[in-house]
Amino acid sequence: MTSAEQVSCLIIGSGPAGYTAAIYASRAGLNPVLYQGIQPGGQLTITTEVENYPGYPDGIQGPDMMVHFEKQAARMGADIRYGLATAVDFTGPVHRVQIDEEKWIEAQSVIICTGASAKWLGLESEQRLNGHGVSACAVCDGFFFKGKEVAIVGAGDTAAEEALYLSKICSKVNMIVRRGEMRASKVMQDRVLKTSNIEVHWHSVTEEVLGEKVVTGVRIKNMESGQSTDLAVSAFFVAIGHQPNSDFFKPWIEMDEAGYILTTPGTSRTNITGVFAAGDVQDKTYRQAVTAAGSGCMAALDAERYLSAAGFH
Repeated sequence: MTSAEQVSCLIIGSGPAGYTAAIYASRAGLNPVLYQGIQPGGQLTITTEVENYPGYPDGIQGPDMMVHFEKQAARMGADIRYGLATAVDFTGPVHRVQIDEEKWIEAQSVIICTGASAKWLGLESEQRLNGHGVSACAVCDGFFFKGKEVAIVGAGDTAAEEALYLSKICSKVNMIVRRGEMRASKVMQDRVLKTSNIEVHWHSVTEEVLGEKVVTGVRIKNMESGQSTDLAVSAFFVAIGHQPNSDFFKPWIEMDEAGYILTTPGTSRTNITGVFAAGDVQDKTYRQAVTAAGSGCMAALDAERYLSAAGFH
């Protein structure tokens, strides 16, 4: 076996959590190495306007914001590299991570910031209009459709929560539900059904998102009647869940049933000593850029304390 590169702190992933961890780890003298992963910048690179991140009074484009994060991490001294973590071996006190299925790195501490990916319906029109009226985050993007009619697809607690959120700022919310009932908890269902400007379209599926450059409508099909209907909406929100990017950690790291990494409450520590997790890969509740960045800071501080106590640093 060829000798592996040795690093003090390895950060996997490059969204707000990864870059913030890199900023703090660099300032602490940990000489972090960060691998950007398959989507450098994370989910924010497919977001257009970001208006709810503190410090940007006029808002900022998601990709531009991630460029700022990366530049700041690099200026602090982080070694930022292209590459994808493809396997890990957490058997010993030194943690081994494989990059691009070929190179191994041995790290005294690892910070996992691989994020989560929104689940999509798989329509061509949905992907084409993503960021132009199609969104997987009502809390992030609902504000841009204030006073307008919108649609949301999904039937779980997240979909119900987002429909209620949208109902406060949009003129009407069309909720598209595949079956004749929701998966959401009883209390959430009751709230949705009692909200006058939410119309639930039962037994319905999305056939097409309509619009050339921006969303102008959505075509839904009633599964019972077979009839298709066009709804004139300005935005289409997809709330069918998120998938944490955690698969290749599964043999080692404790997770919940959905694959979110479990951390010790109030910390970023995982069940493996010296391995920490931050951002959306361990947060299924908030999933905001600002909370991801905060948890990245926590992970870097936790890693610094761990390395000091272990005599590595």
